[in-house]
Amino acid sequence: AEYLENIRDRQVVPSVKPGYLRPLVPEQPPQQAEPWTAVMADIERVVMSGVTHWHSPRFHAYFPTANSYPAIVADMLSGAIACIGFTWIASPACTELEVVMMDWLGQMLGLPESFLARSGGEAGGVIQGTASEATLVALLGAKSRTMQRIKEQHPEWTETEILGKLVGYCNKQAHSSVERAGLLGGVKLRSLQPDSKRRLRGDILREAMDEDISKGLIPFYVVATLGTTSSCTFDALDEIADVCNERDIWLHVDAAYAGSAFICPEYRYLMKGVDKASSFNFNPHKWMLVNFDCSAMWLKEPRWIVDAFNVDPLYLKHDQQGSAPDYRHWQIPLGRRFRALKLWFVLRLYGVENLQKHIRKHIALAHLFEKLCLADERFEIFEDVTMGLVCFRLKGANEINEELLRRINGRGKIHLVPSKIDDTYFLRMAVCSRYTEDNDIHITWEECKLAADDVLKTSEN
Repeated sequence: AEYLENIRDRQVVPSVKPGYLRPLVPEQPPQQAEPWTAVMADIERVVMSGVTHWHSPRFHAYFPTANSYPAIVADMLSGAIACIGFTWIASPACTELEVVMMDWLGQMLGLPESFLARSGGEAGGVIQGTASEATLVALLGAKSRTMQRIKEQHPEWTETEILGKLVGYCNKQAHSSVERAGLLGGVKLRSLQPDSKRRLRGDILREAMDEDISKGLIPFYVVATLGTTSSCTFDALDEIADVCNERDIWLHVDAAYAGSAFICPEYRYLMKGVDKASSFNFNPHKWMLVNFDCSAMWLKEPRWIVDAFNVDPLYLKHDQQGSAPDYRHWQIPLGRRFRALKLWFVLRLYGVENLQKHIRKHIALAHLFEKLCLADERFEIFEDVTMGLVCFRLKGANEINEELLRRINGRGKIHLVPSKIDDTYFLRMAVCSRYTEDNDIHITWEECKLAADDVLKTSEN
């Protein structure tokens, strides 16, 4: 509590060098127990001196990582109960609360009933560790579904032959974890060049698939990104979904950051076409006040994943098998924490209205920064501001902007990270902390302006 209440006073990024920690702790573990006070005293000296404060109101790098008192308390409760919820019987509440919370969350986003457990079919949601995990799980499901179909059509082909022909697709701007899922899943993945607005379109996808089919390859999986990491752009989901449906190809929607905004009805136009997807994922642990890790994934046909992951040793069998999900079949690890508690606490102690207010406030803060930026003719906005991310740069060469970022981060008051698209280098200002207010955005802008003054003066000389 003390840490979070005074986080504004801390330098956002520590000024330590790699290896700073080893000299601060003894070489060997203690033989005798130490007092609690000694351990707590060392938190500041050893740990805090090397922490990057993600919840500082002036941390604007990457994307937000969520945190709130209800989630922290629920996390402590999860740690105290300390069950491992791999099967229903391993802790019935752990599985059943998750089924219901994923239905609550799906309704808040306006997800189609065809994704929810309450629809009475096989569909439902599961909490994964990260969006990267969800992308891999969906890929493995798509792989097992396609393998089965191709084996029926070509019984003479071996599994290795079929595997060598499989190919998946994503936007070149998709998160690097999509490419990694391909590597881990042992299949080819193609990153496609998006349109001028950085969006993957249906015709681009169709053309790539036709080209691959003519080479004897088998398209089996597509990832549509809603809110890319570099610049928060949105693939044309509706168009992509039509191509996938025509060809019976698994479509996974990755809305890791931006998905939280769909709890506000005015942003749901960005997920038009989601009803045609096979799986959908977003991270409440990014922007919805639920601590890491809590990545929400919904599957229309989890059977493909259950079949792909199903290993049923005797010691994990139980009498209620089949009447409730055994979530170990829906994920990569066997073990899982009682993560649904965090959702339950946050949704009840905030209520949908306050969560919507939180999202709308962050987006308004981003628009405030955009307005300040546009009022200074030395700067330009690189991409439309839709969510809580502003991509901006000094007009001119990449080198000037690289120097600008060095100065900004070197001053230590705020923290930004850059990105590069089609050889244009720009800075990303993400509204991350739930403590950020208008005043912080003005301070952030002043820091950017001061650094720009320095850079431009130097370049003139």
